[in-house]
Amino acid sequence: MSDGTFLRYVALGDSQTEGVGDGDDTVGLRGWADRLAELLARDEPDVLYANLAVRGRLSGQVRAEQLAPALALRPDLATVVAGVNDLLRPGFDPEETAGHLEAMFAALTGQGARVATLTFPDVGVLIPVARPLGSRVRDLNELIREAARQHGVTVSEAAQHPVVTDPRMWSVDRLHASPLGHERIAASVAHALGLPGSDDSWSRPLPPPPLPPLTGPRAAVAEVRWAGAFLGPWLGRRLRGRSSGDGRRAKRPELSPVTAFPGLSSPTGDGHR
Repeated sequence: MSDGTFLRYVALGDSQTEGVGDGDDTVGLRGWADRLAELLARDEPDVLYANLAVRGRLSGQVRAEQLAPALALRPDLATVVAGVNDLLRPGFDPEETAGHLEAMFAALTGQGARVATLTFPDVGVLIPVARPLGSRVRDLNELIREAARQHGVTVSEAAQHPVVTDPRMWSVDRLHASPLGHERIAASVAHALGLPGSDDSWSRPLPPPPLPPLTGPRAAVAEVRWAGAFLGPWLGRRLRGRSSGDGRRAKRPELSPVTAFPGLSSPTGDGHR
């Protein structure tokens, strides 16, 4: 809305927007989009919120599965965050991925919604074996910025601040934000949108950690354990043609008041993230 008040917020995306890393499938997922909805409701209690995001979705799947339902809800604010699952695939095409994002930007802004998105941090800083993906992240971020400029989309430039790669901002799998990370993402989007009470404090470094980072053999052992717990299962799903989102549904498919976040209903599928 032109005065900066939003009454109908719809979130589109993958696992980050669904809230993986902030809660779990037993107690429910919160996540940055839920936290942003809470910030909206702080100043406008009548705001309604829907979250269509589903983990594991590629940008083309987000467009195919979530755009039409989002448009039907006629949001005045929408967030569109997708593309990380694409850039992790061997056949990643940055132009194709950005094209799906731009199509969603165009459709939502064309209907009158204010749209916001994010740039992505370099996953290689968090996952050493993913360092070759750094150029992919940079290419995709630049294409996101260009598509956003074309359609008047607000961009939270989270990727430009060192705090986003602080390990404490990420869950143990290093692919999904921790509760603190989700909180900072929500604050970054609120600041980019100019919401009342928002500022740039989200971008400031965290206090020094109580313990120094692991080095030498201990760091190598930690990497092996991480690979066994997270990289191996992820690769296994890829080889089987499976997705962490198989059998899952959006946790808030309809607009509803921002009062409580029960998380996912009982999911079907293999239960892997």
